[in-house]
Amino acid sequence: MANAPKRIKTVSAFLHQQSTLTLATAGKQGEPWATPLFYLVDDALSLFWLSSPSSKHSRNLMENSEAAVTVYSQASHWREIRGVQMRGSVTVVSDPVRRRKLIEEYCVRLRLDTLFRRMTGLHRLYEFRPVSLRYLDNSERFGRNFDIVLPASAADASGPLPEAD
Repeated sequence: MANAPKRIKTVSAFLHQQSTLTLATAGKQGEPWATPLFYLVDDALSLFWLSSPSSKHSRNLMENSEAAVTVYSQASHWREIRGVQMRGSVTVVSDPVRRRKLIEEYCVRLRLDTLFRRMTGLHRLYEFRPVSLRYLDNSERFGRNFDIVLPASAADASGPLPEAD
């Protein structure tokens, strides 16, 4: 698709403007769970966050690494609604050098204080790799959206939570 690079750039710019995602996971019996989290985004549209391994969403991801994410801007009128919905898989960033670099970038971007920085050692760093997304922007017209299927380089989104290097 000829518009794909422009559309990916639009989504990337939007994701860089926001700071909070809603992560949707499913429990052992398929029960849905959604939670808001601060995030960091990279050039491949992967999203990163820190979370306790004992949290409900982290436990769900240990059973099934498939997840959905939505990021949207605050709106008080339908014309202001903008957001992105993504489907993909989650891994734990285990490489210590990569983890340290990403956590530092995360803390700087989100202006997290010293106390939070000290607590990062107790949390896992998760990476969400989208396989598809839908971007919505009502400022152009009601329901204006586009879909993107991303390259197959994203991890398989059906099994237990794998570790990423």
